[in-house]
Amino acid sequence: MFERSVMQGLRACTRAALCAILSCVTPAAIAADPSPQQAEVQAAIEAARNAAQDGPRDVPLGQQAVLKLPEGFAYIPVAEARRFMTAMGNPTGDDFLGLVVGEGLNGFVSVRFEASGYVKDDDARSWDAAELLKNLQEGTEAGNEERRRRGIPEFVVSGWVEKPAYDAATHRLVWSASLRNKQQQPGEDQGVNYNTYVLGREGYLSLNLVTDMGAVEAEKPLARDLLAAVSFNDGKRYADFNASTDKVAEYGLAALVGGIAAKKLGLLAAIGVALAKFWKLIAIAAIALGAGARKYLGRKNAQADNQAQTDSQA
Repeated sequence: MFERSVMQGLRACTRAALCAILSCVTPAAIAADPSPQQAEVQAAIEAARNAAQDGPRDVPLGQQAVLKLPEGFAYIPVAEARRFMTAMGNPTGDDFLGLVVGEGLNGFVSVRFEASGYVKDDDARSWDAAELLKNLQEGTEAGNEERRRRGIPEFVVSGWVEKPAYDAATHRLVWSASLRNKQQQPGEDQGVNYNTYVLGREGYLSLNLVTDMGAVEAEKPLARDLLAAVSFNDGKRYADFNASTDKVAEYGLAALVGGIAAKKLGLLAAIGVALAKFWKLIAIAAIALGAGARKYLGRKNAQADNQAQTDSQA
């Protein structure tokens, strides 16, 4: 009953306001199926909505960089984003820096900084896309053993959505693989991670879009816009590397497409549209449909500003 009520509500929702999303996950629907899991999903969505910061604004990414968040996007800070991810069954580590949602995004962007050290990019000149795909497939299959143990759906990498491309001038890497749930039924949505990275002196930032196959082509330009909006702070840029003092990563750029990527790929997919458990689909749809809506967030921010001004005059 909870599933039917929420899905009927979701079909009526638009991207115009996140407040409409909360009306989809109604108290009556929760009461009909008041499990702690579903209640936490709703609470996490509401917390994310209340904390969302509308662009344009500068968003500090730890001590490393700044994201010049464009208009039409919203940033969910670490605490609320972590709560949302945990409710979705994917606890985050210390490298997690929050989530970005937007009016044109069907999914969301997970932001991380990996303090790997300086990643050499020499291998990008000679890498083989077919070999990288094979490594990714093998790594994903190896990771399925852990996913089975944790009760997370197993995944298969079926091919490239976008072959790996590295821009040596900007130190940006983009690639995307097609993911399929091993238990996926015909007609079910197919998950996609559209992975974008930018290298720095002490590691790399990743902005990974979690979405579905039907939406990824339209969302690629938005993901690239976000990547281009990231700039490392002075002293943290790739060009600031000092070979005599700085740590060098134990792997090269190809590892961000192959083995290392495979370890994280399935976990991100596990909170994406490929999941069979309806409550996770609901939460994905809710956060994606509304959290980046400028009209609502703009009103919320304006109301807060007005309240602050009233308080200061009191």
